Amino acid sequence: MRKHVNKSIAPIIVTIFLITYCIIYGVVIITVAIPSIIKIGGFAVIIIISIVMIMMLVERIKEIKGGEEDDLSKY
Repeated sequence: MRKHVNKSIAPIIVTIFLITYCIIYGVVIITVAIPSIIKIGGFAVIIIISIVMIMMLVERIKEIKGGEEDDLSKY
């Protein structure tokens, strides 16, 4: 069990950093004086990217728990 937790730390940290970056970018988009349609579009893209990153993190954690630590072994 501990082995799986250690291998899951890096993907979790990377996901947290990327989502934090997206949130900061979203705040910048909201505060800059640009048309509202561009703000809404940019914010939508940021939300979609964040959701996809979380889904990929969940998938990666499932792979690690399933014993498949190395993705390149498939190829």
